[in-house]
Amino acid sequence: MAGMKGAATDAAVVAEWREIRAAHARTMCELDRQLHPHGLGASDFEVLDVLVGAGGMRVQELADRVCLSQSALSRLVARLEKNGLLNRGMCPEDRRGVSVCVTDAGRDLHREVRPLQRATLERMLRDVR
Repeated sequence: MAGMKGAATDAAVVAEWREIRAAHARTMCELDRQLHPHGLGASDFEVLDVLVGAGGMRVQELADRVCLSQSALSRLVARLEKNGLLNRGMCPEDRRGVSVCVTDAGRDLHREVRPLQRATLERMLRDVR
């Protein structure tokens, strides 16, 4: 009987995990769709949003905050820098590190798109709560 209860709990945990992953995938797709006309994807906006709130930070710290691998974040940062939304530079306190900060154009785009992103999150996550 204990094995049956464990299997039921196991199945419930897996089902809940799959629901979370599905909600995440649906939300990311919808954010990408909504942000695309502004030249951004969901991860692009997340990086801008974190940096606007922090004022700037080291790339490694940013990777931890936005849940992207170092290599994925490096490509994303390079693209945002090419588009004039971010600046990269050496960390003043550790010349081996790289820091990133948002440009004025990045702040302007963030300010413009933030209400759309927040409304999309609200709509998509309403049923998850």
